[in-house]
Amino acid sequence: MIELGYPLSLTGVQLDALREVGNIGAGNAATALSQMLNMRVEMSVPEVQMLPISRVAATVGGADTYVAGIYLQITGSAPGSILFLLPLADARRLVRALLKENLRDDSICFGELGCSALVELGNIMTGSFLNALGMFTSLKYIPTVPSLCLDMVGAILGSVLHSHGVDSDTVFFIKTDFRYQGDCGVGYLFFLPEAEALVEILNSLGVFK
Repeated sequence: MIELGYPLSLTGVQLDALREVGNIGAGNAATALSQMLNMRVEMSVPEVQMLPISRVAATVGGADTYVAGIYLQITGSAPGSILFLLPLADARRLVRALLKENLRDDSICFGELGCSALVELGNIMTGSFLNALGMFTSLKYIPTVPSLCLDMVGAILGSVLHSHGVDSDTVFFIKTDFRYQGDCGVGYLFFLPEAEALVEILNSLGVFK
């Protein structure tokens, strides 16, 4: 097994390469989301970094923060997992915009259609990222059907790490800001590659030191 060292520290060149993947993915996601919502959507990637898993909850607002989480596994050339988290308030606004339905501001219940909309949103975000990553690395990424969970960040992380057997110490983190018709929101995408998969990705990007 190739040793990456821990905590993992990427060079500026490596972060620039991963940031470009995030920017292309966000651009593709904005286009798809615009078509889904039938309105102009602008999306940007203000932050890209590698994080130890122990810092994921704090990055999203703390372990007790309620979010909508979309999780899927990836097989193929560089296996791993993706967890996309949306603060509940942002998830409600997006579902309202999509379904033209009112949701109570304190509700964590989205109904069957609302949950389907959130899964589709997660599909768009993760699919756009994987397509961009595939374009840059020429590696094959095969996602599983995503699953949705509405719960606190700590509970979702615990389920992902233990129930799904994720053993990565480090995640690739992308924070995405989006704006549409006077509203805005933020999404947190965490890519948990297996250790050797991350080496494969950095090698394919031509930035593995």
